[in-house]
Amino acid sequence: MRPRYIRLYLISLIIITFNSKALIKDCLDSIATQSYKDFEIIIVDNASKDSTTAFIKTNYPNVILVKNQKNLGAAKARNQGIEIAKGEWILTLDGDVILDKCFLAEFSEAIEHLPQKVGIIQPKILCSDKLRIFSAGISMTWLKRFYDIGRGKPAGGTFNIPGYVFGACSAAAVYKRQLLEDVKDINGYFDERLFFLFEDVDLSWRAQERGWRTLFCPSLVSYHYGNSSQTPKEIRQYLCWRNRKLILKKHKQNKLRLFLISVCYDLPRAIFILFTNSYARHKIGNFRRIKDRD
Repeated sequence: MRPRYIRLYLISLIIITFNSKALIKDCLDSIATQSYKDFEIIIVDNASKDSTTAFIKTNYPNVILVKNQKNLGAAKARNQGIEIAKGEWILTLDGDVILDKCFLAEFSEAIEHLPQKVGIIQPKILCSDKLRIFSAGISMTWLKRFYDIGRGKPAGGTFNIPGYVFGACSAAAVYKRQLLEDVKDINGYFDERLFFLFEDVDLSWRAQERGWRTLFCPSLVSYHYGNSSQTPKEIRQYLCWRNRKLILKKHKQNKLRLFLISVCYDLPRAIFILFTNSYARHKIGNFRRIKDRD
């Protein structure tokens, strides 16, 4: 019996680093040991203050390294990588993600059987203990709240079954180049105004509006350490609140539903953040002063 021919696809791996020296070695070593070798690695460094870039240049000379002079955010950094990537498929990774040894081989097999309108693949992202789910995709509730499916739950059961999801968590997600070009707008592939957090939600939503679908593929396994950039909780909370507002403004909503969402969730949330988050008060205060000058 003749072996089945599997087409080789060039896969572009785009990795964001920010003070990632402690973890980037494990990430890159997990890529180097893949049996599937038709890939390129692009690292976009967001002005690390440690020796991340020096370590990469010394130990991984074949990596394409882009060094930003300041932290431009995850959305901009991913866009920089996509712009120079040559692959038909783009795998976005955070610098603290490790790939299972069969990840790329499983991917090359999976895309042979994809329905035509699947343009995003969500791997099964496990926590570093390899026992619990970090993300099995992104879901959106009636209140337009976004969350990672399965976060913290045991990794077996339904998380071994493929299925369609709203969107993909870009800590480890695969995007078809055709889809990325289709959704690109004046703010980029990923919306650069969002800096980081929810930029993957917005891209997935735009893709869905254009008829694309996201497939959760549990045979693709990766491991995520989470918040390796050590972003303070107050900043993350503010960006979640701000970015959600920006995303809801971008996507057309039923006016009555939007009003109910504002009353039931957004207004109480805004009041809570203003009273408990000094960083948010500072940012909103600066915005109001700028508006007053205008």
